[in-house]
Amino acid sequence: MSFWGNTETPQNGSMDMGGGDFEPIPANTQVLATADEATWKEYEDKKYINIKWTVLAPEEYKNRVVFHKLHVLDSDPGKAQRHKQMLAAIDSNASGGKLMQSGEAPTDENMAMTLCHSPMYLKLQTWDMNGKSGNWVCAVAPKDSKPEEAPQPNAAPDSFDSFDEDVPF
Repeated sequence: MSFWGNTETPQNGSMDMGGGDFEPIPANTQVLATADEATWKEYEDKKYINIKWTVLAPEEYKNRVVFHKLHVLDSDPGKAQRHKQMLAAIDSNASGGKLMQSGEAPTDENMAMTLCHSPMYLKLQTWDMNGKSGNWVCAVAPKDSKPEEAPQPNAAPDSFDSFDEDVPF
């Protein structure tokens, strides 16, 4: 069988894959997600860690993607520290803290090995800027936790107690 199989040539050379714009997942929604990628990125001379999360549950948001920017090198020491704390929480949930135990700045390779493919709970918020909107991660928790109420966006994501009763996972 050829690579193209039974693919037909579009009639006028046009093709629409479908899909399109999604509304952001509502603020304060808790989802089970896994990191598919964790890499260093740079934008306008600012270096940050970018984590690509894929939602696993609840079903209505399954396979949605959320990008998480961690500005661990920010010039504002308070902001950099909060983002390092978030990275440490993700590391703890995913690998038992292997990145942090090394004491070194993480590399793309060791983030891929330690952070990716380990499900955990995320609490999402929404952003709206210049006519665009999306989600950002305000809290994380281990997948075996049952948080009822995630921390507020400005609070450190220290712990969770139990999850909302209406979440089916």
